Amino acid sequence: MVVCPECEEGLALPAGSRKGEILDCSGCASELEILALDPVLVALAPEVEEDWGE
Repeated sequence: MVVCPECEEGLALPAGSRKGEILDCSGCASELEILALDPVLVALAPEVEEDWGE
């Protein structure tokens, strides 16, 4: 079980989850990135930005 940092909703970590995987919070629809598995640590996933060839 992990807690969403945005809305504090409890989320069950799917079996076989890996570091770097993105989860969707069922409470607030935020995208969360798994930062560590032992202990489980999640944070809001970074927004994907356009690089426009830079």
